[in-house]
Amino acid sequence: MSCQLYLITPPRLSPELVNDLRSALEAGEVAAVQIRLKDHNRDEIRAAAPELIALIQSFGAAAVLNDDAELAAELGCDGVHIGQQDGRVKDARAIMGKDRSIGVTCHDSKHLAMVAGEAGADYVAFGAFYPTDTKQAPTQADPSVLRWWVELFELPAVAIGGITVDNAAPLLEAGADFLAVSSGVWQHPDGPAAAVKAFNALMADADS
Repeated sequence: MSCQLYLITPPRLSPELVNDLRSALEAGEVAAVQIRLKDHNRDEIRAAAPELIALIQSFGAAAVLNDDAELAAELGCDGVHIGQQDGRVKDARAIMGKDRSIGVTCHDSKHLAMVAGEAGADYVAFGAFYPTDTKQAPTQADPSVLRWWVELFELPAVAIGGITVDNAAPLLEAGADFLAVSSGVWQHPDGPAAAVKAFNALMADADS
């Protein structure tokens, strides 16, 4: 499978967010969008997310909520992404059901990824591969962990953390199934649409 783009929203709601998201989704292939509004509380997310979810799903992308399986299920998201402090895959699965996806942050740890896979996660996420302003990354991952994973396991691997069009090539070469990108799209000098087009072109080149 060729690599696909997995967008992550900025942490804070803004008047531009919906338009920027629409521009990004219109510009090319996007497999999933993680709604990651870290600067907002649960009630604010509950109020704002439905418009984002509807927009994401209207383009055929998966709407994934960060951290909160209960809220993800309540809002009709296609999946939830949980960190190591956000509860167990087993518990998230009981809430989400078998038809919705669960992704797990595994940092740079082969052990955490294997545990997540055995617990029934639908994908594992490794990172941060590069410095990122989006969150305080506790680990620095090396592309070799992606190569190791994709050679041994069929479960999709997501690369995350500071990824831009300019530095994504080693992750594509290592076999990442998805590139999870936040500021590399939203803060692209030519705008989100240009970023999505550039990522899509990069992925097509890597696949050829």
